[in-house]
Amino acid sequence: MIILYALTQSRAYRIAWLLEILNLPYKLEIIERDGETNLAPDALRSIHPLGKSPIIKDGDLVLTESGAIVEYLINRYGGGKLKPEMNSTDYWQYLHWIHYAEGSLMPLLVIKLIFRKIDDADMPFIAKPIANKITEKVKQGFIRPQLKLHLDYIESQLAEKFWLVGDELTGADIMMSFPLQAAVSYFETNQYPHISAYVSRLNHTESFKRAEQKLGPLTFFLT
Repeated sequence: MIILYALTQSRAYRIAWLLEILNLPYKLEIIERDGETNLAPDALRSIHPLGKSPIIKDGDLVLTESGAIVEYLINRYGGGKLKPEMNSTDYWQYLHWIHYAEGSLMPLLVIKLIFRKIDDADMPFIAKPIANKITEKVKQGFIRPQLKLHLDYIESQLAEKFWLVGDELTGADIMMSFPLQAAVSYFETNQYPHISAYVSRLNHTESFKRAEQKLGPLTFFLT
């Protein structure tokens, strides 16, 4: 049986969702975040040296990285579903979104989170205005325009699509679910109506609702 080591409120939600879509039996090991750091506890390093979630164990295989896990599960257990045919035009778009999710979009959201933590950090009163001025300059000059660039791009791609690639849900949607769920947690829905509608579709699939029932409601702290 597959074991999913899932850190609470993490990328592991999309792996649980995929396992539910594939109707695979799996054991869920829910890992609570460290109360002080909000990071994964050191105990996860007994499963994998990096101690990062998600991790799956399938027999003797221990695998990390959401993209690798998604491709592994689809290729081994998907029965030809959840991905376009190899060498079709849709297949290369599928690969684009698989890699884009963590390679381009998610780093921007993580940077946004880091700068929010800097703004909220305790520091001497005299240093606070200086630190805020520096972080605001970075946010104004890089983070906000880059996020807008990428969200505008995704919005345009979803303008006439129900799913990202072809007519059916694929691994591309699985990979893009987490960063877009995070993104809609801090902008007004009328800013990106197609992204908001897309995320709503994902959230209301029976398979995702089953994953949430097991992991708890997905929430974000990126605002």
